[in-house]
Amino acid sequence: MAQPMIGVIGGSGVYQIEGLADAEWRHVDTPWGAPSDAILTGLLDGIAMAFLPRHGRGHVHAPSEVPFRANIDALKRLGVTDVLAVSACGSFREEMAPGDFVVVDQYIDRTFARAKSFFGTGCVAHVAFSHPTCARLSEAAAQAGTAAGVRVHRGGTYLAMEGPQFSTLAESRLYREVWGADVIGMTGMPEAKLAREAELCYASVAMVTDYDCWHPGHDAVDVAAVIRTLTQNSANARTLVARLPAHLGDRPAACPCGCDRALEHAIMTAPNKRDAALVARLDAVAGRVLGA
Repeated sequence: MAQPMIGVIGGSGVYQIEGLADAEWRHVDTPWGAPSDAILTGLLDGIAMAFLPRHGRGHVHAPSEVPFRANIDALKRLGVTDVLAVSACGSFREEMAPGDFVVVDQYIDRTFARAKSFFGTGCVAHVAFSHPTCARLSEAAAQAGTAAGVRVHRGGTYLAMEGPQFSTLAESRLYREVWGADVIGMTGMPEAKLAREAELCYASVAMVTDYDCWHPGHDAVDVAAVIRTLTQNSANARTLVARLPAHLGDRPAACPCGCDRALEHAIMTAPNKRDAALVARLDAVAGRVLGA
């Protein structure tokens, strides 16, 4: 068994976690710029934890402007092995009601204004992404959520939109009726893709705040109602996080899903053709395979 370090990325309404021993806010420098905020580190029930507020404390980063690459690099640089992302979302399914949590297992990426890879010209890589979340970590998150008293749905397709505006009615109907998405949010991508490139186990818990605008009783997103649900979801998310170490104390030395070996055969650029400057920037996320 390998000792885990759990990284929690908190979305809208989740700006801290309580109960950490030896808690310290740490500033981490990355080659991709500054993360969204300092990272809170400490121990929870003897398990190393790192918490990063995705939008920054005080919610200062819009979805399109979240420094996703810096966030994932910083967590990997600190020694994080398992990343649990929590985020607010809208629901396309009657049974996935406001207040419910959905453990995401698939994505549809509709974002277009964000850097989506650590790799590029000078060091090209293609990681497998058919199963974009870690089944082991997702199950642990589901168990922790259930133990926290939350209604948890195991599995769901997350439609990642660019934002910051909410959907039109036509878009909402398209995503629900034609594409078969279950929930919609603005921050799931490229975060999950970058976590895979960094060989991190990644799970996502989408906290339902509303029914988007497809629902006859919710023909427009009521921001005030969303905020009320968001407040309750945030409290439940903190309880879920507090229960997570009990389900992750014994971590397999190798991830059964292969998340920690995602780059094993992914890098395509020949060693003598690789851009030294880019390789240097990849020291944390890809140092295992690049020899950094």
